[in-house]
Amino acid sequence: MDRYIDALLSIRAEIKEVEDGLMPADNNPLVNSPHSLHMILHETWDRPYSREQAAFPLPFVRHTKFWPTGRINDEFGDRNLICSCPGMEAYDEMTLPEEAPKKVKVKA
Repeated sequence: MDRYIDALLSIRAEIKEVEDGLMPADNNPLVNSPHSLHMILHETWDRPYSREQAAFPLPFVRHTKFWPTGRINDEFGDRNLICSCPGMEAYDEMTLPEEAPKKVKVKA
């Protein structure tokens, strides 16, 4: 929860930089997010903020960062979903446990 709050505060600080004119509204970490590994490692960097700020906006991100890898099998994977769940027929005979009777308090 603390890291979530830290992230929200960091985003608010980046918004304030735009509001104060310290960052351009059309070229800042928020507008250009997310920053892919390809973007970070590209030879040219034409942003008004550092690569480090783009890749690791908060200190804890440096140790927990994961880079998205792309889609599985590209379009084929999007069109041909594979589920490892049992088929619907496996649930036909499934019975749910009966609900326990509720105790009712009686005022004396």
